[in-house]
Amino acid sequence: MTPSIDPESAFLRACRRQPVPHTPVWFMRQAGRSLPEYRALREGVTMLDACTRAELVVEITLQPVRRYGTDAAILFSDIVLPLKAVGVDLDIVPGVGPVVAKPVESLADVESIRPLEPDDVGFVTDAVRALTTELGGTPLIGFAGAPFTLASYLVEGGPSRDHAKTKAMMHGAPDVWHALAGRLAEISSAFLEVQVAAGASAVQLFDSWAGALAPAEYVDLVQPHSRAVLERVGDVPRIHFGVGTGELLRLMGEAGADVVGVDWRVPLDEASRRIGPSYAVQGNLDPALVFAPWDVVEAKTRDVLAAGRQAPGHVFNLGHGVLPSTDPDVLARIVELVHTASQPGGV
Repeated sequence: MTPSIDPESAFLRACRRQPVPHTPVWFMRQAGRSLPEYRALREGVTMLDACTRAELVVEITLQPVRRYGTDAAILFSDIVLPLKAVGVDLDIVPGVGPVVAKPVESLADVESIRPLEPDDVGFVTDAVRALTTELGGTPLIGFAGAPFTLASYLVEGGPSRDHAKTKAMMHGAPDVWHALAGRLAEISSAFLEVQVAAGASAVQLFDSWAGALAPAEYVDLVQPHSRAVLERVGDVPRIHFGVGTGELLRLMGEAGADVVGVDWRVPLDEASRRIGPSYAVQGNLDPALVFAPWDVVEAKTRDVLAAGRQAPGHVFNLGHGVLPSTDPDVLARIVELVHTASQPGGV
């Protein structure tokens, strides 16, 4: 006998590996600089300023839900926001990314980074509370950066292709590394706790650069700190995502996730086989494919849905963030296709 579907959201049910009325869908970086209404709202406003103004956070978070009809919203913010909130001297430079004025090199540098207090991000509490009212039955996903990815920015001083300084610290000064990663785990945990306490229904931990790690490095030097974050979140679904992490998928699940995000490099059926039956999967249409003709996009979307059916739970998403020049109408068509094709008897 097929279990009846309760009225709880398809997104939360998929995260918990429960039967769903349709495959839920949302997009990482939902505003993604691709919405004209987002660009208009951001004109003359820096990224970090936008992230600290509750009224802007609310509006920008809602824009893609209105436009696409997604099954979940994700809080508009940035992974370095809590670092800025505790006094780290950094800025988000357009076209570059986060740039840190004084990179972390020593234990003294680590000790100068204080813990995050809820009052440091009171604007986040205000925004999440307003959003849970505005969104009604649509779940809000809170998020934070994982310790490794945040540490990479702090050690390298900005984005890095090879993470050379970070790996040198991990292997050559493990006391400094573990002190730094531990402090960042505390900050990310506190940031997620603020969001959940204010009403977020799920969280996603972004370890964007974890794909630079070998499995042994991840297990010994990174996984314990990511686990410390996810264990503190509380009783909400936890999504763990990184880019280029095909060799780490099982390990990222074992760090404490309910859902493992998969980029476009590994088909979801194979990803689920690697991860095991205790985890749902999220993903994984290549963000670049949305620029192809619609018949290609449709076929690839159906391929992702078919592979996702082999997992115990599937949340449809892109394999990474929405690219800035993406046509919003294509994403709206993808949402409609996912909803209709994944229903019982869907075509």
